[in-house]
Amino acid sequence: MIKKFLQKVFSKREKAAIAINQADVGATTANVISAKTHKIDRNLISPAALKTCEGLQKAGFQAYIVGGAVRDLLMQYKPKDFDVATNATPEEVYKIFRRSRIIGKRFRLVHVMWGNETIEVSTFRGHHQNTGDAKTADSGRIIRDNIFGTIEEDAVRRDFTANALYYDAATEKVLDFHNGVADLKAKLLRMIGDPVTRYQEDPVRMLRAVRLSAKLGLKIEAKTEAPIRKMADLLQDVPPSRLFDEMLKLFLSGHAVESINALRAQHLHHGLLPLLDVVLEQPMGERFVMLALKNTDDRILNGKSSNPSFLFATLLWHEVLAAWQTYQQQGNPPIPALHMAMNEVIDIQAEKMAIHNRFTATMKEIWAMQPRFEQRAGKRPYALLTHPRYRAGYDFLLLRCASGELPEDIGEWWTVFADASTETRTAMLLPDTGPKKRRRRPRKKAGSAPATTAATTSE
Repeated sequence: MIKKFLQKVFSKREKAAIAINQADVGATTANVISAKTHKIDRNLISPAALKTCEGLQKAGFQAYIVGGAVRDLLMQYKPKDFDVATNATPEEVYKIFRRSRIIGKRFRLVHVMWGNETIEVSTFRGHHQNTGDAKTADSGRIIRDNIFGTIEEDAVRRDFTANALYYDAATEKVLDFHNGVADLKAKLLRMIGDPVTRYQEDPVRMLRAVRLSAKLGLKIEAKTEAPIRKMADLLQDVPPSRLFDEMLKLFLSGHAVESINALRAQHLHHGLLPLLDVVLEQPMGERFVMLALKNTDDRILNGKSSNPSFLFATLLWHEVLAAWQTYQQQGNPPIPALHMAMNEVIDIQAEKMAIHNRFTATMKEIWAMQPRFEQRAGKRPYALLTHPRYRAGYDFLLLRCASGELPEDIGEWWTVFADASTETRTAMLLPDTGPKKRRRRPRKKAGSAPATTAATTSE
């Protein structure tokens, strides 16, 4: 009964789609590429994505693995995430999968959970100017977009030709509506439609162009690249949470060094991280940031995890240093001045890019540990070794030493001290030249006689 009902709904939707003005649809036919031609390794496809497509197709709906995952598969990369596109509405998808939830207001999606993996399912989008649940700002930025349509319309709505690719898990065929496969072979990143209009609709596409070109080694097509510098100010209108998510993808792509260079070339780094452009123009600041990004790239490309807290702590460190110096010059003691500087930098950052609180707390811990690494006497080094964020703080210290901010012998001292025996550690401690703590006199007990001094004369 349920299957017949869903098929009936699907039939009505197909009839309604015929009435859509084809002038707004764009490409109406796709190049169909067989498995023999595209040679996608099915072993690289997430079983969860395959099961999601199968569940939707069994219910009578169309379902395709879409976008970046197909692009990466064609380039013989293992995709990090898998998205599925379908003609089922979010409510219909939700009914099919027991472990699922509808999310989003601006762009309603369904998250389908399979164990620890989540597959994001979106309904084919129609033109946002059609009648329905959509809203556009005066600047042209799409604020809300829940207009559903056909697969052809959905392909037009994709950003780049290389992302307008649909993989049918049942037939193993790839549908290519905008010659994306040809562009991939030519190592070209091309915008679908008029680049100016598409950047107005979503300014984040400018950042995405930079990230994909750096990650995949693609050259941004001339018409796609031309408006970016002139339209960079549109990023100021992007919600901080979206900006943070996109920057996180960029810096954790495994190609952060190339990405930051591309950001600078396109003049897109201004304002994304406050004063980052100033930091990168200073010899020591640039060396420190580039070492941090190279460190992150190496970890990711070697299959290791990378902590966003550590990454953003490095990117904002020289802002903290500058503010710290200012507060000390105003007469504040060093440690309170450091905490004032940390809070100031985080507050300024929050206005542009909303770094999650769970990240900022760790960033502050890493920063606050740095003065303690210069204290290598008494019991202080032992206490620092037990700090829950010691390893992150230590790695941060090594970057400071490598960049020339601190003498290298400080980092070498901590490297040896951490693994040394008790006897060796004791011998390594430096003389404690700090101020001695004044010993408190014991309080007098009530009713006790006053202390007497020895007699200086005799009878």
